[in-house]
Amino acid sequence: MAFTLRIKFFTLLFVVCGAFASAMSRMLDETIVAERHRQWMVQHGRSYAMQEEQTMRFQIFKSNLEFIDNFNNMGNQTYKLSINEFADLTNEEFLTYYAGYESSPTEISLKPKRFRYENLTNVPDSIDWRKKGAVTEIKDQRSCGSCWAFSAIAAVEGAVKIKNGHLFSLSEQQVVDCARTKLTQGCNGGWMDDAFKYIIKNQGVAKESEYRYTSKDGNCSREKETFRAARIVGYEDVPKDNEEALLKAASQQPVSVALDCSGHGFQFYSGGVYGGPCRTSLNHAVTVVGYGTSEDGIKYWLVKNSWGKTWGENGYMRIKRDVHSKKGLCGIAKKPSYPVA
Repeated sequence: MAFTLRIKFFTLLFVVCGAFASAMSRMLDETIVAERHRQWMVQHGRSYAMQEEQTMRFQIFKSNLEFIDNFNNMGNQTYKLSINEFADLTNEEFLTYYAGYESSPTEISLKPKRFRYENLTNVPDSIDWRKKGAVTEIKDQRSCGSCWAFSAIAAVEGAVKIKNGHLFSLSEQQVVDCARTKLTQGCNGGWMDDAFKYIIKNQGVAKESEYRYTSKDGNCSREKETFRAARIVGYEDVPKDNEEALLKAASQQPVSVALDCSGHGFQFYSGGVYGGPCRTSLNHAVTVVGYGTSEDGIKYWLVKNSWGKTWGENGYMRIKRDVHSKKGLCGIAKKPSYPVA
């Protein structure tokens, strides 16, 4: 009888100690995450007006951290994720603040009038327009849905450099303020072709230093519109749903593209060749500034983004190329276009 009681006592003691250890482990994990969140807030200059908001943002941060750790620990992935400045945002909030591509179904259904690279045969295996001095520094659109303007301006910067030999950092803000249509509405989203049309009509665009970015909608400055540092004479749409056509265009100049950036993989991408998952519902605009093949033999597009240097590979992304879908991974081949300098 005493032996039986002793077994029950030690069994109970084991259960209690196990539960206590498990609780302490959870408390320790919570403490570690809380410290990481505090350090992250300091690093990114983040503060919250009320304790309720800080509590909510901490829970989002914790959830995102768990997703990132679980993804990276799965193995057999072609890319990695990491905590960045978007770590206290849900994916829905992230898309609301940092995407901003709008497309016209009518325009997309039209066949391009001309594609000057259609008969191009001498296409190099790889190209990086950064190494050819045709790409400016990574910029940051911040919480303004102006990705379309950054995509278009990066393509114009590259086209002008290739044509004239001069690289200027040009003004996204001028395009945000002045290229207004029913479809294109500044920080509420827009379309790269509308940016090209505006620059053609205005007979040029100012340098960034002359018409500085504010990350918000402003009134079009008629005076600054006259500070024309670079011009284009036209633009062309790449044949849709055709990665081969996009490859030809990208071998000759940086190309504006739209893609689907939905999902935590895109939000927290930090390096490697992005392989999805993603859909093809276009909601973000970037610029293809090259292409190549990774050391692991994966073909990729080299993409310049507008989310600052702390995102991705110092602001850039490599996204898988030559996939089974005609639309390209994340729809990257659905609606490319480029300016003609």
